[in-house]
Amino acid sequence: MRRSRRLALLFPSVALALTLAAAPAHAADPVDYVAMGDSYSSGAGAPPYGLCFQSAAAYGPRWAATHDVSSFLFTACGGVTSQQMGPQFLALSDRTDLVTITIGGNDVGFINVVLGCVTGTDAQCTAAVDQAVRSGETTLPGRLDATYATIEKRAPRAEVVVLGYPRLVEPDGACLTPSKRADLNRGADALHEVISDRAAAAGVAYVDVRDHFAGHGACGPDPWINPFSAARIVESFHPNRDGYAKGYLALLNSVTD
Repeated sequence: MRRSRRLALLFPSVALALTLAAAPAHAADPVDYVAMGDSYSSGAGAPPYGLCFQSAAAYGPRWAATHDVSSFLFTACGGVTSQQMGPQFLALSDRTDLVTITIGGNDVGFINVVLGCVTGTDAQCTAAVDQAVRSGETTLPGRLDATYATIEKRAPRAEVVVLGYPRLVEPDGACLTPSKRADLNRGADALHEVISDRAAAAGVAYVDVRDHFAGHGACGPDPWINPFSAARIVESFHPNRDGYAKGYLALLNSVTD
């Protein structure tokens, strides 16, 4: 079952063709879906919020509202690291069919990077991103391995879809300096390399969101990512409603439909 469902997630058109050739057309079975992870899964950036900065605009609730689900558990929580996922794991069981997750940004100090680049000099921004890259190379791989292993143990039947993070700002955007914009996006690329590598090692699907968000970074003409705001720090450099709907949800649909 896991192999056939993974085929449908990664190569939906091929799986559909095989299914149609082998059996009469029929509706897909309802799924037990758990949407877990950090603020990029909880919907931070698209208020209003419930507990843990959960928003109905997040990609998880949107997916559940437009697909046949037998149950939907929304456990994502803004600000969590991979080591703070314990309560979220309780939602998983051997009945779980689908798990989606973004995780890892807070492990490498997302907020420190943002504040360092917004309030500091170019050199201080570079230093903050360099530190995050080092954490990504040294600390994050083992944490991600443990996270994916726990999901596999608690939900052995589930297909797991790991969604990555976008580049935060448009390279020629109207905010920050060219050096800071380049550093922030360099950090996103480094984070992608680590997460995609560990997802592959764990045998789970990984969705690279960077190209899809290209042209829609913060401070550009058509942003799907919020710019920095001192009054709304939790929303700074997080997807807005378009980012969750046109960005994350569209990509999740592309690998599950």
